[in-house]
Amino acid sequence: VQVLRNAGEEVTLTVSFLKRAPAFLKLPLNEDCACAPSDQSSGTSSPLCDSGLHLNYHPNNTDTLSCSSWPASPGLRWEKRWCDLRLIPLLHSRFSQHLPGSDLCRQNAFQVIAVDGVCSGIIQCLTAEDCIDWLQAIASNISSLTKHNIKKINRNFPINQQIVYMGWTEEREQDSLQDRMYTPKFLALRGSSLYKFIAPPVTTWDWTRAEKTFSVYEIMCKILKDSDLLDRRKHCFSVQSESGEDLYFSVELESDLTLWEKAFQTATFLEVERIQCKTYACVLESHLMGLTIDFSMGFVCFDAATKAVLWRYKFSQLKGSSDDGKSKIKFLFQNQDTKQIEAKELEFSNLFAVLHCIHSFFAAKVACLDPLYVGSQATASAAPTTSGTGKLKYTT
Repeated sequence: VQVLRNAGEEVTLTVSFLKRAPAFLKLPLNEDCACAPSDQSSGTSSPLCDSGLHLNYHPNNTDTLSCSSWPASPGLRWEKRWCDLRLIPLLHSRFSQHLPGSDLCRQNAFQVIAVDGVCSGIIQCLTAEDCIDWLQAIASNISSLTKHNIKKINRNFPINQQIVYMGWTEEREQDSLQDRMYTPKFLALRGSSLYKFIAPPVTTWDWTRAEKTFSVYEIMCKILKDSDLLDRRKHCFSVQSESGEDLYFSVELESDLTLWEKAFQTATFLEVERIQCKTYACVLESHLMGLTIDFSMGFVCFDAATKAVLWRYKFSQLKGSSDDGKSKIKFLFQNQDTKQIEAKELEFSNLFAVLHCIHSFFAAKVACLDPLYVGSQATASAAPTTSGTGKLKYTT
């Protein structure tokens, strides 16, 4: 181009035939063309043939391309095309800015891993803004595809086993001596349970082979603040199981964290609303009792043998509680008539499950009284979902 600019007003171009050019450019050679190279007649071409330069045939095109021994070929026109180098299906795929298994974050770079393990390789962006834009676009596409897939899968499940959430996280290994600090895990909220998988469930049988399952109303989820983080990963949450085990998870974006939090709240609310009450065996002064947490009535303690009710309090009457971290819980209820505080101590074999269940019922009770929350749940369940393109496409 620079030579042409400096050549003056008149330019003389000399065009000569290059023997290998037809095969390189993928030209539709005529058998009678004497200039066609015999060693390229098989249709194979140079690896550079996918550089994006192609000839496209249009019957109405009047442009011609010819050589001295090549008949005129009407309808051929140069066309620039995108050539796919790699396609990454985004349904159930995951992406990460972190070095695999560590808390070290790449600078303005990330990689995408498909559900079948196909990896994009490291994608390096020029700026942090470009990187965030890419990650948010990919996350949005994955979210749309997941919602669309959940909607299809839920057609095969009864109303009490509907999927609320599915997505990738990375779980922090409890053994700090391991070289790999984080391991990818696929979490799903379906019906009454939180499922933890090594890989996304595809068939109905896959749901029975989860690595672990937890009752959503018997676990506690906490979004971690900066002061609670264990390492350099930013967007983390913890799940305390009914046995008291603490699980630590990390996601890539703040929007992923918000999506998980809302999904967990929704799953808990729906399940508490469905079961309405939960009863746990307990001991009071060496006598076997039962404590029922009822969504409508509150707390009801009764004798396990005779079913006689010992005491009953509403949720609003609970003014405080404490536990010894092992088995005992002390409740502080306010008597509606005397306004005096009455202490009730019970002993449970599954302390954390009871504490988490009480928290879940309280949270659902508060949510039920919040018109904004209830309205958002109704809107979310009625809103249509759309699918994205479903592919992360590399082009050159």
